[in-house]
Amino acid sequence: MIGVIDTEGDCAEWDFPADPGAVRTARAVVREQLGDWDLAAIGDITVLLVSELVTNSLRHASGPIGVRLVRTAGPLGTLLVEVSDPLPDPPHERDAAPDDEGGRGIQLVARVSRRWGTRQGRTGNTGKTVWFELVLPG
Repeated sequence: MIGVIDTEGDCAEWDFPADPGAVRTARAVVREQLGDWDLAAIGDITVLLVSELVTNSLRHASGPIGVRLVRTAGPLGTLLVEVSDPLPDPPHERDAAPDDEGGRGIQLVARVSRRWGTRQGRTGNTGKTVWFELVLPG
């Protein structure tokens, strides 16, 4: 079951159970929130990157997965997207062979986003958060 933490103002946050349906649900709520913020123009790329990070969390961690969006206004506005899970190990960018079925998610995040990184989880020293920024249109 999805846990809506907050969708007010310039921040939206959800928790998802660690099950395969989390990826589809995360894509849907992120796309809906971006539409509510009139940011549909960056919907496809945001949903793609969220999907990659939530999938990584499902593959490597057990426990809830958090997704948080923060919109900053101004002439150089950004969308900060965070995906958190209970596994403390940060993801690593790697070179996938042409016939590898996986291993490109972090490369995609690194190449498409303005900036990206990782940090320890927000609650104590448990888990991690992978984040990226996209420039807002306009």
